[in-house]
Amino acid sequence: MSSGKKRRTQGERAAVASMDRSVSCRILLYLIFLIVSSILVFSTASASERVLSALNAVFVNVLMASGLIVLFDMQHQHRVRNGRVVLVFGSILIHLVILYFVAAIVPTIGNAGYIPLLLPYALAPLVNSVLLGRLSGMFTTYVVTLLGALLVPSAITMQYMVVSLITGITVVIFTKQVRRRGALLRAGFYAGVIVMVLGVLFEFIQWPENAAGIQVMAKQMLGSLGVSLLITMIVSGVLPALESMFGLTTDISWLEMSDLNHKLLRKMQIEAPGTFHHSLIVASLAEAAAEEVGANATLCRVCAYFHDIGKLKKPTYFIENQGEENPHDSLTPSMSALVIIAHSKDGVDLAIKHKLNPMIVDVIREHHGDSLVYYFYHKAREMRNAAQAKADEGLINSEDVPEVDEKNFRYAGPRPRTPESGIISLADCVESASRTLTKPTPSKIEALVNDIVNKRIAEGQMDDCGLTLSDLKKIRISFAKTIRSILHSRINYPKEEDRKNDAELRAAGRPSTLQRKVEDAVEKRKSGKLTVKPTQVVKQTAKKSAPESA
Repeated sequence: MSSGKKRRTQGERAAVASMDRSVSCRILLYLIFLIVSSILVFSTASASERVLSALNAVFVNVLMASGLIVLFDMQHQHRVRNGRVVLVFGSILIHLVILYFVAAIVPTIGNAGYIPLLLPYALAPLVNSVLLGRLSGMFTTYVVTLLGALLVPSAITMQYMVVSLITGITVVIFTKQVRRRGALLRAGFYAGVIVMVLGVLFEFIQWPENAAGIQVMAKQMLGSLGVSLLITMIVSGVLPALESMFGLTTDISWLEMSDLNHKLLRKMQIEAPGTFHHSLIVASLAEAAAEEVGANATLCRVCAYFHDIGKLKKPTYFIENQGEENPHDSLTPSMSALVIIAHSKDGVDLAIKHKLNPMIVDVIREHHGDSLVYYFYHKAREMRNAAQAKADEGLINSEDVPEVDEKNFRYAGPRPRTPESGIISLADCVESASRTLTKPTPSKIEALVNDIVNKRIAEGQMDDCGLTLSDLKKIRISFAKTIRSILHSRINYPKEEDRKNDAELRAAGRPSTLQRKVEDAVEKRKSGKLTVKPTQVVKQTAKKSAPESA
């Protein structure tokens, strides 16, 4: 309470994880879905004359729903989290309930012909596509299409299935990368257009024969478009609540978190400017590499911004923030290693205190894995060897020789467990090592990147993150390309004094440097010693003499 830190106890985390992975809970959720959907189908079949009797309709619903549930479970290799089950099948149930009430209420308050135009075709596919990805969106589209066919009037069953399938696919296609809330409205708009076009083809929307017909047609078109737009606005509004409830983060939220005016990042700019610049470069490296391997680039960029916030506790103990004095000069290697290793734990504490996303917390904890702090470890070994030599000479007691335990120089871990965390871990190492290059060349940069990546693989740091060798090859190429662009060289511009000397020579009536070069070029051209035209010499010299542009 006094420190303001809020942590879950280990027992609470274990209980939540157990419920989230419990097979019995998952089976119970599936049974609830079957029961509620069967009740909806039974009520629909009992209230109107249909081809199938109520019991037959329930039987068909149970068979189809069971098959779709088995497909869903197999798709996730029978390890699906129960939170995902609640989100997917809960949104489907809400979709079916709204569909049931629209089909039941619209005929009582108006024309039954409005039913196929006012159904919420885009609701569940939009929610699951944005929150869980396109595969979940497509699965949801199939489920609401098949089960919804049992809830709509039998006269429009086939038309409903076509409209629902095409509209759902349209929504999934246009929500591939939703980084702005406006993209949701765009998806809803296109979904409404699809409903309008198919409504005309299936004659749900009649071509007008008089002025009254035009008004009816306008109402039908606006109704079909308005429902889709209303759904997207509602989904856009409830997305933050759904993300918080199910522990998910969309690209929209990641972009909102990428604001560099966050108080931790502002503090880093002031108190640890070297670390802040390092984090920006790591973010550029990680984002470009993530795009190459199909990982979440926006997540990588945001997590890279915060991955070293633990250095805010003792910024001057890290070389990128040091001035003329190095605090480690007065510390033993083991104590220095302890300070360096502690920045991961300090970063986790700061992230929890400021309520950062759990994925950011995981990256902070994992980006060094259980690697060794090589510099101070080797320094400790050298000191031990020197002490051992003195002990052998009898200058000190053998008991005074310090023991060097490798465990004391290793990060606590764990190793990176997601592709994004693995990419940031590699980007962090590559950016730090690139600062040691003198006169960097493409071959030096490529060799550095290959050495670092191979070393991390050999240490087993990449074993748990899910990156393949093919992915790591793409990451190497991306890192080398980005580092080359960052460490680019510039041409050596002439000094201001040289340009002043040329001006003085011209004022004194003597040839300037440019004139002398042209005259020499003309003489060499005449003697055959120069193959380049004098005009080319003029252009090259003029380029070198030009002042650097802003």
